[in-house]
Amino acid sequence: MHLAYPAVLAALLFCTGLYGVLARRNAILVLMSVELMLNAVNLNLVAFDVWLRDTLHAGQALTLFTIAIAAAEIGIGLAIVLMVYRNRGTSDVDRLRDTAEGHEPTLNDQSEVTA
Repeated sequence: MHLAYPAVLAALLFCTGLYGVLARRNAILVLMSVELMLNAVNLNLVAFDVWLRDTLHAGQALTLFTIAIAAAEIGIGLAIVLMVYRNRGTSDVDRLRDTAEGHEPTLNDQSEVTA
């Protein structure tokens, strides 16, 4: 098998994940898009490991490490998103400007400016 097939597939997966991160407003979909990007990187690592015929299989070992880190990241990320949803009532990334509970209004939030 040629190296171009998995490389093109990984590039398509990465571009799809990048579009999901940049265009989505829901935090769950953003996390899923980040996971899609990590899977594209894993595909490249394994493809280049097989293509280079590495005797230590460093690409596959790094892929297993990346999968473990991604599992921990999605667990912590999902816990944070659920806590924000419970506190704020939305998981819309654009509406979550300030994560502090009691923030002072900024100049744009005030209805009138006093001198």
